[in-house]
Amino acid sequence: MQKELDRNIHTIDADGKSPGRLATQVVGFLMGKGKATFVPNVDGGDHVQVINASKMNIIGKRLEQKEYFRHTAYASGLRTTSMKKVWADNPGDVLVRAVSRMLPKNSHRNERLKRLVVKN
Repeated sequence: MQKELDRNIHTIDADGKSPGRLATQVVGFLMGKGKATFVPNVDGGDHVQVINASKMNIIGKRLEQKEYFRHTAYASGLRTTSMKKVWADNPGDVLVRAVSRMLPKNSHRNERLKRLVVKN
């Protein structure tokens, strides 16, 4: 028997914040860690809306030096994408990638990411 979950909507302004510190805050809301009813095996988190993602503060040479990796599952299939290219295409995608990699790698991750909305 599944009871109804009380999901709130949190709106976060990303203006002047670093993507990593912002991502940890978002992950806490998505997982529901601040709730008294938190249970690790139940997806009881809230909805999160991030605004002004294009105004996040990227420090130092991170845009040029940071790279994202993925593998095609074929031999020598490692593909890299620089943060500068991802930022140019969609600044909100930098935050989504950080949040995705901070969430636990289990069956709840995709459902939690669907509750994240990032607006530039």
